[in-house]
Amino acid sequence: MRRVTRIATVAIASTALAFSATACGGKSSSDASDDKGASAAIAYDIGGKGDQSFNDAAFAGLEKAKKDFKIKGVDAEPAEGEGDADKVQRLTELARNGNNPVIGIGYAYAPAIKKVSAKYPKTTFGIVDDLSVTGPNVANLVFNEEQASYMAGVAAAKATKSNTVGFIGGVEVPLIKKFEAGFVQGVKATNPKVKVLTQYLTQPPNNDGFSKPDLGKAAAEGQLDKGADVVYHAAGQAGVGAIEATAKAGKWAIGVDSDQYLQKGLVTYKDKILTSATKDVAGAVYNLIKSVEDGKPQTGEVRFGLDQDGVGLSDSNPAYKKMTEVTAAVEKAKKGILDNSIKVKTTP
Repeated sequence: MRRVTRIATVAIASTALAFSATACGGKSSSDASDDKGASAAIAYDIGGKGDQSFNDAAFAGLEKAKKDFKIKGVDAEPAEGEGDADKVQRLTELARNGNNPVIGIGYAYAPAIKKVSAKYPKTTFGIVDDLSVTGPNVANLVFNEEQASYMAGVAAAKATKSNTVGFIGGVEVPLIKKFEAGFVQGVKATNPKVKVLTQYLTQPPNNDGFSKPDLGKAAAEGQLDKGADVVYHAAGQAGVGAIEATAKAGKWAIGVDSDQYLQKGLVTYKDKILTSATKDVAGAVYNLIKSVEDGKPQTGEVRFGLDQDGVGLSDSNPAYKKMTEVTAAVEKAKKGILDNSIKVKTTP
């Protein structure tokens, strides 16, 4: 039987690290230059480090674990246009070099985790945002993204003056449909008269919608032209382009995964980042590493929801805090989700 774990998570800030080339065709950085001492590894999702969002949160979790547990760490970049064979090679190299755990950041690692985890049964493997691959040494780190997105929808419906808001999804896959479902439900529950413009940047297997800022920028510009004055993205690095276009137009952007108001790479646009629908990827990575260090590695489904602050809505922007009608509505929605009087959909 697979163990289902629910745990509280840790808020973590990101830092910087230098990169060097590897044989995997992508990039990696490492302070594990020898085989001595414990070491943990993460393999980035599409877009890589520097996305100001999903991948950067994972890196922050690794950095905190390195500091707290006095271990070494490796982070590996994907190559553009890579396939499953490249991911298998990357994870194999990380496991062969003695890293434990080895964590795939993103559902795209599922086929590779399935194959490599079976070959290295004494290594704990983690995968973020996927439940399809299972095994006695696999931890599935998953989130209730729809809950945070619902609250983002409430905020958007309260903040809009044009009664038109936008949602931009990176790639039209079930994971991102959860973001859309929660957001639209939150908007409509708050004000049924508000129109939601929805656009996906790419269709699978084309994953450029998570890595190309120009695609996000063009989509946001199109929604702004149609009257949207609040734009929420779930598009990884492509979402940086959406934030840029929205901020330059003087409208409100809503970030995703990390608190994007606090991201150094987005400082130029921070004043127009109203809030962000966060998911504690940093805490998930950190806690999996901790479990291995403690000798009790997590396995099976490890879910992070609103009830453990695993997802949420940020309030770092002072302008957001001053919008008392918005914040009150969001707080009411949060209480409703927590007491189950509000049941958030996971599909549109």
